Amino acid sequence: MQTQLQQIIKNIDFSGTVFVAEGDNRLNESFGYANRSEQIVNNASTRFGIASGCKLFTTIAICQLVEKGQLHFHTKLNDCLHYDFSAFDQEITIHHLLTHTSGIPDYFDEEVMEDFEELWVTNPMYHMRNLCDFLPLFQHQPMKYPVGERFHYNNAGYILLGLIVEKSTGMNFSDYVQTAIFDKAGMHASGYFSLDCLPANTALGYIEQLDGTWKTNIYSVPVKGGSDGGAFVTVGDMAKLWDALMNYQLLTENSTNLLLSPHVQVNEDSYYGYGVWIKKANNAIFKYHIMGYDPGVSFHSAYYPSLASKVVVCSNKSDGALDMMRGVEAYLIEKLSNQSNVSTK
Repeated sequence: MQTQLQQIIKNIDFSGTVFVAEGDNRLNESFGYANRSEQIVNNASTRFGIASGCKLFTTIAICQLVEKGQLHFHTKLNDCLHYDFSAFDQEITIHHLLTHTSGIPDYFDEEVMEDFEELWVTNPMYHMRNLCDFLPLFQHQPMKYPVGERFHYNNAGYILLGLIVEKSTGMNFSDYVQTAIFDKAGMHASGYFSLDCLPANTALGYIEQLDGTWKTNIYSVPVKGGSDGGAFVTVGDMAKLWDALMNYQLLTENSTNLLLSPHVQVNEDSYYGYGVWIKKANNAIFKYHIMGYDPGVSFHSAYYPSLASKVVVCSNKSDGALDMMRGVEAYLIEKLSNQSNVSTK
């Protein structure tokens, strides 16, 4: 596998860290610079932004509150929050928000907008520090689709879920996640850090310019992440999250199974659960995976139940994580195929 990855790294100039766990076998390799100006290299303990990869954290938080009886998956949005959502369908539920089937407008609609940076020209990113700061970007716009009609990936829906967590717990969203998820999973290096107050050993995100130069992403993403994305993790911490989730340390077995159930079909072999993508092969679950992209950030991570394997790829560039993920996955697929051939002989 290392030979395959080295070739990919050479082709794409990968910057980041790759973690693979197969049983007792571990691969943890880092490449490129966390800080280009100071020539500080990425390492196994570097914190990376993961953009939308942390929607899974939001989902776990909601499921915990459902377990406590504070919410239900069919609780309606208007029964949870008392902001002005008069333009929205009154039948929107937490289930719809979790599965991207609410039909509400998104503040960054990937079917309409291509460049996330454009969003902050008229809405300065340095003002975006709290979840409620995002509401004016979408709360008065009309519904895009009828509620429940179809899957449409939606960041605004996860902003609302974060606000529901805050209303239900009386805590700031990031504080709740730190206490109820990161601390419980042993993710001691992870957090929702402000770009103007980053802790040590955190990679700056880099955006390549047309002339081949680079700039950081500090003016290209919200100054602090929230329930729709923007946390920072190490690859080791992300692996701990998968372990804690699969071993029922964060949720009960029933809640975990519900989170990991295919709730909506996205395409032929791809489904969405609660905050997690699900890919099937031969009518069986091939992987549970999460991903995230922002300017200066690319992230992929997956758990493969048939192999009990975990993969985490964090990059502080706008792309590269998918290429590395595909390289690792090709190796895992080949290994799974070989195992199947041996078992049928």
